[in-house]
Order: sequence, then C-alpha cells, then structure tokens
Amino acid sequence: MPLLILLGLFIVVPLIEVFVFIEVGGVIGAWWTVLLCLVTAFAGAMLVRMQGRAVMVSAQEALNQGRMPATEAFDGICILMAGFMLLTPGFFTDAAGFMLLTPPIRSLMRHLLARRVETFSVNMRAGPGGPVMDGEWETVDDPPAPANDIRLTDRRR
Repeated sequence: MPLLILLGLFIVVPLIEVFVFIEVGGVIGAWWTVLLCLVTAFAGAMLVRMQGRAVMVSAQEALNQGRMPATEAFDGICILMAGFMLLTPGFFTDAAGFMLLTPPIRSLMRHLLARRVETFSVNMRAGPGGPVMDGEWETVDDPPAPANDIRLTDRRR
C-alpha cells in the first residue's frame, strides 16, 4: 500500500506542476513564471535556513534541560522536507513547502501523527526486591612511566 501511494505521488505531483506552470505562464508570461519560481526557491531557502537554526538552538536547550527534543526533531524533519520541496521547481511543491514552514501546520501534523503512534515505557531494575550493593570508589591517575624504560634508553650502547 505505501508503495502505491509513493508511485501515485511520483505520477500526480509532476502532472499538477505542469498544469500549474501552464496556467501561470498563460496569465503572467513564461519569463515571469520562471522568475517567480526562482524567487520562491530563494525565499524558501532563506526561511529554511532561519527556521533550521532556530530549531537547532531549541533542541540544544532541550538537551541542556535534560529532556528529549522530540518536538524539535519532528520540526527539523518537517523543515528538511520543506527545503526539498522549495528547491524543487514548481508552484505546487513550493506551496506545500511553505506550509511545512508554518509552526501551526507542523503542530497539527505532530498531533495527527501522535494519535497514530503507540508509545510504551520500559522500567528496568535488578528484580523484585533485588539486592543493593554498597561500594566505594576513588579516581586514580595513571602511574608515571618508569625512568629506566628500555624504550627511552640510548640505543648506541
């Protein structure tokens, strides 16, 4: 089933792009259509760069606070997909890419995906009422190398 969906996307998306190119080109002209496509790619690349940096900073802050940056990871994947879509020539993929760059759309997608994902927790311990072992430790520096090490002696003798 996922293979059929992917195959369908590879057939339908280019057909939509060609249709939209023809329609936009018929209204504003071919050169303006190409220019508009380049402008959207450039603007999208700048937005992807800015939002990507913001997500990286947010993920670093989450790690510093000791929490898993799951939201930031999902946002990073969405921003990466948006970057691919915005660099692909076409207005349909540009629209989808710009939608992925909007935080409310990403939040909606995250909530829809979270409903379909089952989570579970694993707790590990030594066993029911397992033994507790006390111990002591200390940090020991490496011992200094012996002065009469054969590798350090003069080999001319």
